[in-house]
Amino acid sequence: MVLNVWIFMLLLDNISLDVNQVLCELELTIQRVKVTTTPDGRVLDLFFITDNLDLLHTKERQQETCKQLQAILGESCVCCELQLAGSQYDNLQSRSSISPAVAEELFRCELSDKEIRTQALSADVTKLKKSSVNVDNSLSPAHTLLQINCVDHKGFLYDILRTLKDFGIQIAYGRFSPVTNGHRELDLFVRQKDGKKIVDPEKQDSLCSRLKVEMLHPLRVIITNRGPDTELLVANPVELSGKGRPRVFYDVTYALKTLGICIFSAEIGRHSTVDREWEVYRFLLDENCRFQLSNMVVRNQIVDKVRRTLMGW
Repeated sequence: MVLNVWIFMLLLDNISLDVNQVLCELELTIQRVKVTTTPDGRVLDLFFITDNLDLLHTKERQQETCKQLQAILGESCVCCELQLAGSQYDNLQSRSSISPAVAEELFRCELSDKEIRTQALSADVTKLKKSSVNVDNSLSPAHTLLQINCVDHKGFLYDILRTLKDFGIQIAYGRFSPVTNGHRELDLFVRQKDGKKIVDPEKQDSLCSRLKVEMLHPLRVIITNRGPDTELLVANPVELSGKGRPRVFYDVTYALKTLGICIFSAEIGRHSTVDREWEVYRFLLDENCRFQLSNMVVRNQIVDKVRRTLMGW
């Protein structure tokens, strides 16, 4: 069941972060969000949420949610209501259009050394390219050993387990090494769903390639123009189960708040490419900030800050 939370209030800087924090603490998952700033100095936030505890249909749970939101927003909150989502959610679901040029940059598998891309800004990306995945079938009669070495980042284990799950790979045993110079090693003894080792060279290459891609850039971050506005896009793969990556919206709003950049509007949607589905976060940035958002250097700084926050660097 999807419900929406209407919040109408006086304009504050990045209130989305505060709302997101409360919803996370209450174990409520944001499915979509629409943040709109009005000319008279107020903001209307519309959050489409689901309840991990499956209690949001009860009056007590709804009252507690509104109470917690009003407590953190204080006197600036004019109105906070919670109701069952209707046609607004259906209408938002149908809108997920991304231009071919933006989609090509956002979803492409590899980062080019020759091209200057907003996704390849910092030296951290060069470190990520040194990640390695090796397959060894000689150490166990029943399992394949995956040896993974990569730069440590937030969600490191999640990205690996998500990928293995999508490939139908089962883990029998795993061993972590301590983080050394920012790198982490992981040994996994795995097998396929049928209980057999991974001996097919094509399957090995496919699995290793996907793991390297997920370690190279598990999240895609770019800034582009959307008409006259500046838009920040963040994309992450959707699991086969249909779940998206946790806490992305929170981390992005936190990074923007740190930079002093307000969000004019925000949307969360899904986009399908040839081989997978993506969860796409689209933020229209408020031009009334200390940054000149049309400047490429500034855009690179914003992307770098958002990426570092998402990766936990």
